[in-house]
Amino acid sequence: MTKTVAHVMTPDPITVQPQTPLTVAIKILAEKQITGLPVVDQGGKLVGVISESDLMWKETGVDPPPYIMFLDSVIYLQNPARYDKEIHKALGETVGDVMSDSPITINPHKSLREAAHLMHEKHVRRLPVVDPEGKVIGILTRSDIIRTMAYNSEQL
Repeated sequence: MTKTVAHVMTPDPITVQPQTPLTVAIKILAEKQITGLPVVDQGGKLVGVISESDLMWKETGVDPPPYIMFLDSVIYLQNPARYDKEIHKALGETVGDVMSDSPITINPHKSLREAAHLMHEKHVRRLPVVDPEGKVIGILTRSDIIRTMAYNSEQL
């Protein structure tokens, strides 16, 4: 039998809302020893994900983009819009300020193989599992997949 995401995911994961203070989200991550949280609106629909890497901006700060001066003009060597986004994250106070707002998701009926391929291809550590309405019903992590692989190898 092919295992699906629904067989392996953690159902009803801990979630936060965009207005949740960062201090609360950081405390949840530390106490529960997890690396990320789905961010949902009042109706439970996924609007983003907050992860450890999103929070690193608070500690690391932001380096200005490289530029050169030419005839009293500033010429940026990288896109300054990216810098604005990084500053916003570094100064953020709520989950909504720093979350990634385009999360990659998966359907609970997809195979574990498809989920693993998606995670590898997109370089993500977790996939929020959503129903057809976009509500979070679970979360699948790399660790979930590895544990399943270990269990299956013990059964051989």
